[in-house]
Amino acid sequence: MSVALLVLPDFLLVALGWALRHKLGYSREFFAGTERMVYFVLFPALLFQSILRTPITAGNAVMLLQATAMVVATGVALSWLALPVLRSAPLAHASAAQCGYRFNTYIGLALSASLGGAQGQTVMALIVGFAVPMCNVAAVYALARHSGGNVFKELARNPLLISTLAGLACNLAGLTLPVPVDTVMGRLGAAALALGILCVGASLSWEGGRGHARLIAWMVVVKLLVLPPVAIGVAALLGLPPLESRMLLLFAALPTASAAYVLAMRMGGDGRMVAVLISLGTLLSAATIPLWLMLAGTH
Repeated sequence: MSVALLVLPDFLLVALGWALRHKLGYSREFFAGTERMVYFVLFPALLFQSILRTPITAGNAVMLLQATAMVVATGVALSWLALPVLRSAPLAHASAAQCGYRFNTYIGLALSASLGGAQGQTVMALIVGFAVPMCNVAAVYALARHSGGNVFKELARNPLLISTLAGLACNLAGLTLPVPVDTVMGRLGAAALALGILCVGASLSWEGGRGHARLIAWMVVVKLLVLPPVAIGVAALLGLPPLESRMLLLFAALPTASAAYVLAMRMGGDGRMVAVLISLGTLLSAATIPLWLMLAGTH
């Protein structure tokens, strides 16, 4: 099956989420509550179980950490470069910059399962777990300078970071879950992806981008067109195995996270402009993700 057909179902779910919110009368509050449940309950269960189930060596984990750090650091550097080059308003730049390196975890884990099965999903779960603190530190730091927020407080209560670290620690310690608990975690995780992607579609918005066209274009280009070839180069430089290389490329090609809007709003940034950035990146990624995977030889 071609890459385009493999990624199509998940983007159809994005479209369904948009239709449910904007055409079929499901309220913003309904999807806000659903996303909170996914973020704090369902998704941590998926991450924890995915990491716990597959044998991981410390060496493999360190190599993935290095690769992830190199891709994220490149995204952060290029996003922050927009400030002196474009001379944007500092608060607008701080809001938009996170869209150049943050990533949509829901889409990433769904596509990783389609492209690499359970093992691919575990690799993506590790990449996500390593990237969450890096991206959050960069995003919160930039906005905290304007709003007085606390970077460490934001990280300490991040459920994705907590579940990843717990899963990795239990895996390396050789621990397993009792069968009933494992079954419950599996069912929670199965619900996470579909509901998470529906929420992505429901959050799409096209109002608020006026006056920020160059800043929006910069971040979209960095996220969707620059970071994927960086990931290809990093994988070759570190000699990553084929599956890890494919998942690193998929990670780099993902559109930005819906949570970027939440963070911008909570910390006094330009949330409406970020919503446009997220929506445009998600729409364009339906074409760019299959393109990068096909160019890299993923079938």
